[in-house]
Amino acid sequence: MNRPARFEGSKKAALKKAASKKPTNVSLSVALVDEAKRLGINVSEACQAGLAAEVKKARETAWLEENRAAIEASNEYVRKHGLPLAKYRLF
Repeated sequence: MNRPARFEGSKKAALKKAASKKPTNVSLSVALVDEAKRLGINVSEACQAGLAAEVKKARETAWLEENRAAIEASNEYVRKHGLPLAKYRLF
């Protein structure tokens, strides 16, 4: 896809930031870490995956809260007037 050059710099910077890692200390159960190592689980990758899932969930919750009024207004419109293009539905 051909994009203007102005987007390439920001895309590269975003990829570089996503790939870079920050050393961080976390406190985990000794038994859990030992079991993970015994099973061949990469603790850093597992922690990152869990944190990414929590961040995603928090973003979704925040988005729903920020857009709650608009969603409710849209649902109310549909309850009163039906779907805007319902007459064109084939099912």
